[in-house]
Amino acid sequence: MSNTIRRTAAATVAAALAVSVLTALPAAADQGLPGRDHLDWSACQGQADPRQQCATVTVPLDYHDPGGQQITLAVSRIATAKPGLRRGVLLTVPGGPGGSGLGIPASAVKRLPQSVLDRFDLVGFDPRGVGRSTPVSCGLDTPDLAMVKLRPWPAADGSIDANLATERRIAETCARNGGPVLRSISTANEARDIDRIRQALGERKLSAWGTSYGTYAGAVYATMFPGHTDRIVLDSNDDPDPSRVGRGWLAAFGQGAEDRFPDFAKWASAPGNPDRVADTPEQVRPLFLDLADRLDRAPLPWPGANPAELNGNVLRETMLTSLYADAKFPDLARLMLAGLGRRPLPAPVLPPEQAVQNTTAVSVGTLCNDVSWPADPAGYVKDVAADRAARPLTAGMPVNAMPCAFWPFKAAEPPVRVTDRGPANVLLAQNLRDPATPYGGALKLRAAFGDRARMVTVDSGGHDVYLANGNACGDAAVTDFLVTGRRPSEDVFCPAG
Repeated sequence: MSNTIRRTAAATVAAALAVSVLTALPAAADQGLPGRDHLDWSACQGQADPRQQCATVTVPLDYHDPGGQQITLAVSRIATAKPGLRRGVLLTVPGGPGGSGLGIPASAVKRLPQSVLDRFDLVGFDPRGVGRSTPVSCGLDTPDLAMVKLRPWPAADGSIDANLATERRIAETCARNGGPVLRSISTANEARDIDRIRQALGERKLSAWGTSYGTYAGAVYATMFPGHTDRIVLDSNDDPDPSRVGRGWLAAFGQGAEDRFPDFAKWASAPGNPDRVADTPEQVRPLFLDLADRLDRAPLPWPGANPAELNGNVLRETMLTSLYADAKFPDLARLMLAGLGRRPLPAPVLPPEQAVQNTTAVSVGTLCNDVSWPADPAGYVKDVAADRAARPLTAGMPVNAMPCAFWPFKAAEPPVRVTDRGPANVLLAQNLRDPATPYGGALKLRAAFGDRARMVTVDSGGHDVYLANGNACGDAAVTDFLVTGRRPSEDVFCPAG
């Protein structure tokens, strides 16, 4: 049997297993009559917008045992000010995995056009394990919460021995401390949780706006519950490959950084820029690579940071996060200038440790429970060496080992395979030069949905599309779909500007 036939047969079996598992789960009875909200809304603690209300939804810890242990999901809402025009609910699905969505309505209401606000109640939620939902934590030691540890940046010489030790330690600590909630976290369960939120809201169908990881969660929801979907917008799209899932998302950073870095280079060499690092765009890349290499050999002390030094990997990590938006370009430029001795190091900014513990636990749980990762260190050694040579900006990190290589639990079910079965009510929005969810992955999600979807591609860089780039063409296409339900007759390309 050829390798191709083997892969095709394996994929067919996996898809069949996924369908059998999903349909074998006990059906959830609607929690009351459609059209009637069954939640006890009250003021949200710590939320700035007084219009935003909060409530909780109770869901099963284990959907195989719907009458067993229950956990809670925190839900928020800003109701439309024009009930006569109300279409229904627009559920915002946060990124991450591990991102909080409870505050998204208060943020989105400031940006969304009035025509959308008139037609939808904006609803957000903290996914299972996150924030004000029943939370989880791995209880990691503070040094392991550094982003250069959480993302597996190899050592200066390319060695991954330290990464393997760190990832094993994180996996063992999460398995020991995370408890049953951590074991229950998966994208399929997030989709089931979303449908319980729909039921509690008394809606027959819901519309959704998912961003980043939320595009995968939204796609899985649209696959598992197609009859309950209205208008689905997926913004900055993950590759849905069910054989890789989170492993593929990590690997995508390599191509994403290469696609996006020229935008930074142009900005960082522009005349009149107070944070200019070079005279021409062509000089910026070698300057960055040389500086990272120098900091690998001779780090600069950085008191109060985690780690307490500016080394090559801290610079690379700052590069990756700075590529998410043009507004973050100064973060990288100023750190480069400090590394070059032209500026003092900025004061370190550390997020609250409790929040990092929570986000990390949910991220690890999702990535490791969704799909099995290879366990052989030799494969990671080989992949990292090849990727460092092909994509020096990210130095092999995107194909390195994560805690999932040492995860002691087996996935409870196969990953959901996104298909074209269901209503034609999905609109993808995608930047051409996204550092985190590259264009190539979005094309794969578009192909998986088939005629269920259309895609709006914007000639822009960064992560997030709708209402994020000032691109009138892209924003108008998404707004029109949300307001009218009309999709473009074919995929749309929006030029810059």
